[in-house]
Amino acid sequence: MGSLAMPLVVVLSILLIQTAFAGNFYQDFGNIWGGDRAKIMNGGQLMTLSLDKASGSGFQSKTQYMYGKFDMQMKLVPGNSAGTVTTCYMSSLGSGLTHYEIDMEFLGNSTGQPYLLHTNIFTQGQGSREQQFYLWFDPTQDFHTYSILWNPRSIIFSVDGRPIRQFKNLESNGIPYVKGQPMWLFASLWDAEDWATRGGLVKTDWSQAPFTAAYSNFNSQACAWPGSCSSTTSAGGGSWFNQELDVTGQQLIKWAQSHYMVYNYCTDHKRFPQGVPPECAFN
Repeated sequence: MGSLAMPLVVVLSILLIQTAFAGNFYQDFGNIWGGDRAKIMNGGQLMTLSLDKASGSGFQSKTQYMYGKFDMQMKLVPGNSAGTVTTCYMSSLGSGLTHYEIDMEFLGNSTGQPYLLHTNIFTQGQGSREQQFYLWFDPTQDFHTYSILWNPRSIIFSVDGRPIRQFKNLESNGIPYVKGQPMWLFASLWDAEDWATRGGLVKTDWSQAPFTAAYSNFNSQACAWPGSCSSTTSAGGGSWFNQELDVTGQQLIKWAQSHYMVYNYCTDHKRFPQGVPPECAFN
């Protein structure tokens, strides 16, 4: 497709008690589950997660965040990955109206068939905002960077620096936004053969287990919680807090959605016979 310009433009400088660093899995993540299926290597610069018939595996950030830009390099399960789901997402772990979530889930497929990147956003306990994309490369051959930008203006999902989806703050139009609840960052590899691949038609081939995905080079520029986070002063020179898409960024989203989007809840009138959710008129 040729090289594309970096999509995001700085609007104002920021402010905050912020974390901004290249991460170390020993230092930044805890609550590791799955036993020895989760392995930290290379002095904390690499983590692998594995899935077998007995269990998957995963990890959780030690820090809660209230807004930030998060980059994770991932190398997905190769070969026949049907039924598996590899994730990197944020969640408040709340219930009901206090549950907020920003999801990136990679749905496995049969050998030679493309992965599906499944994105979703929960506000006040309500999700059902799925957009799904094929990727324009093989995500099992090398590491690629998957990013979530979450600030008071919008949420932007990016792949290798190219935005693919934006969810704007439309509270002025009565539409709930992801705010008011700090969130942790999570990653996991688990079995979802009942729905992950072709709606559950293709099951997990356990003869291929263990399935393994790798995570590397976690970077964050973020407001740690508890702590202050505003745009009134400059502390550390960050720009993400007021970052938004310029014209080039909007064009990149249109490119991704016209060439690689395979599902958009905003066009699913069968699912929403009374009308698609109101943010669809703006996003």
